[in-house]
Amino acid sequence: MTRRAFLQSSLAVAGGGAAVSSLAAPAEETGGTLHQYYELRLYHLRRGPRMDLFDKFYTEAALPALNRAGIAQVGVFSVAVGPESPTMYVLLAYPSLEALAGTRARMDADAEFQKAGAEFLNAPATNPAFVRVESSLMIAFEGMPKLEVPSFPAGGASRMFELRTYESHSRKAHLKKVEMFNVGEISIFRRTGLTPVFFGQTMIGSRLPNLTYLLGFENAEAREKAWSTFVADDEWKKLRATPGYTDAEIVSNISNVLLRPAPYSQI
Repeated sequence: MTRRAFLQSSLAVAGGGAAVSSLAAPAEETGGTLHQYYELRLYHLRRGPRMDLFDKFYTEAALPALNRAGIAQVGVFSVAVGPESPTMYVLLAYPSLEALAGTRARMDADAEFQKAGAEFLNAPATNPAFVRVESSLMIAFEGMPKLEVPSFPAGGASRMFELRTYESHSRKAHLKKVEMFNVGEISIFRRTGLTPVFFGQTMIGSRLPNLTYLLGFENAEAREKAWSTFVADDEWKKLRATPGYTDAEIVSNISNVLLRPAPYSQI
């Protein structure tokens, strides 16, 4: 079995059927828009002197190696408001499933990466570099097929991001919420000042079915203003009241985490 066939088969099983299998197929093969695939990693760290090891690892080893492997614009974020601190999020965008698998193989074979990250990679069980890592795999929405880096000042200390996950009670309801974003909600976001970084439909991860998106803001005040403008928008009010698109029909739970970009984050 080829790597592509294995990945597509695995995604189909995880997602519950042929509908997800079709999503897993590279867009260039299906004749559709070329969609990126997103990997969102969540590192659970342990308080104490080893916390700085994560930053050292990503600054000196992981980011350079990922960039050498062709993965640009790697996002690294700490949790400003959210559960289970200390935690760090890492966002990676891949052009294909093959690129995801190939990147890991290239990093395993990257002698420079292995040397620069040795303290983190080879940490002993008695003094681990982290507690655990969780990871989810997503495919970009039709309405936003590629990651977009906000044009805020790169060094702005006040920058913040908002990571939101919408769960649904069934796959059918989940697809309806994805459709709602594609047909109107994303464009309303943009018009009202909510700046999207990515929208992803989760293919492998926890709490399925769900979708996740990330918004960027220049500061906390900009976030409050944008959300206030959005909820008061007449087009949004009409869309959310449309039969088939109401929260009661298609959304069972919403999780929200506020993030701060690490000084070395490329997003």
